[in-house]
Amino acid sequence: MLGNGDFWDQCIERMARDELASLQLERLKWQVRRCYQESEFYRERLDAAGVGPDSIRNLDDLRKIPFVTKQELRDEQQAHPPFGRYTVAPRDAWGELHPSTGTTGVPVSTIWSKKDVENIADFTARTMWSFGVRPGDIVQNAFSYGLWVAGMSVHYATQKIGCFVIPIGAAMTERQILYLTTIGSTVLLSTPSYGLYIGEKLTESGVGPGDIPLKIGSFGGEAGAQNPSTRSRIEAALGVDAYDYYGLGEIGPTFASESAAKSGLIWAEDHHIIEVVDPETKQPTPEGEVGILVITHLTREATPMLRYWTNDFARVDSSPSPCGRTHLRSPGGILGRHDDLVIYKGAKFYPIQVEEVVRSFSGLSNEFRVELHPDGSTGRDRCVVVAEAAEGEANSGLSDKLRDKLRAELLVTPEVEVLPAGSFERTTFKAKRFVDMRESHV
Repeated sequence: MLGNGDFWDQCIERMARDELASLQLERLKWQVRRCYQESEFYRERLDAAGVGPDSIRNLDDLRKIPFVTKQELRDEQQAHPPFGRYTVAPRDAWGELHPSTGTTGVPVSTIWSKKDVENIADFTARTMWSFGVRPGDIVQNAFSYGLWVAGMSVHYATQKIGCFVIPIGAAMTERQILYLTTIGSTVLLSTPSYGLYIGEKLTESGVGPGDIPLKIGSFGGEAGAQNPSTRSRIEAALGVDAYDYYGLGEIGPTFASESAAKSGLIWAEDHHIIEVVDPETKQPTPEGEVGILVITHLTREATPMLRYWTNDFARVDSSPSPCGRTHLRSPGGILGRHDDLVIYKGAKFYPIQVEEVVRSFSGLSNEFRVELHPDGSTGRDRCVVVAEAAEGEANSGLSDKLRDKLRAELLVTPEVEVLPAGSFERTTFKAKRFVDMRESHV
């Protein structure tokens, strides 16, 4: 029975690690064989690596398969429009088209088969059940609908669980407030940036967290929900327990989340193999060490990914979560993106580290941006952290305090600029926290 007690599917979620590995190997063999046989894209890549349809004898053999990157998928779709040659399922099995968001380049189209839709709805329901969503909850789904994937997957999952869903999407902020205060939503899903903005608008409307029945918030689409300062701000503004959510257009929209234990993202390992790889050596990192997430589909029919290079940094822990779930988990969630790495005066850091510092100051708003500027007079780069004063706050000593705390956290001293309250434009989608101004001077 699905949805019983603390677990959506207890047999799967508490499966012993050796049983889970056996299931993964069986499904990996099936996936590699069908990719080799049905996809010219994969057959060319596997042949070049000396991997045949029956080369997978154990899970370690996965390392023989080359990584695939988003740029390679873009190139493939451009060379073989419209979907490239990695669509494996026959056309009559196709169900839906879902491209990536395209925030970092041309969107990559992925296809869900009808069976993929069922699987995605099921493991999304599993994640939502794990952080407390139950039949009868009123779910305000502020993830984007349409071609972007998260809105649809959550919508399908709420139907499986038996919730009343408000499919509002990432828009109409005033309407978001109206539904929270009149219909009485108990669950909110959005990006962290939009969740914070909704919290700001509630405060401006004179509505306190205790005035609405909202109890659960889950936030994905960008890193930050496991960041202690961000989590505490979201929870204080909305009066919820806030949980992290993770997904990718190429892999799946909502396939990892925190459970009520808040012990890290818990991966759906019956549907995916999760690797953490050193970005330089391309070898697996020891458990607990940070590396790039690499993900392989085990059950995806239409557009399966074999060793997809996500560009996201994380670590994994194979010990059971305090909630009893046995699948791999990632404490701290997504720790940064490889392409957002800031290198300044020899130091390396990520915008999420700046986020933790900025949001630890009550005198600053939720908004910030990291900028890199060229300095023609010295030939060196300038790094500027731009923050915004909270409503009613003056910048009396804030810049110096922020600079000092950034120096301690980043081990380098950026320039600091604190703008008046309301200077930043708010977003209903993903906030752009890193801006490389050097690109406009090339």
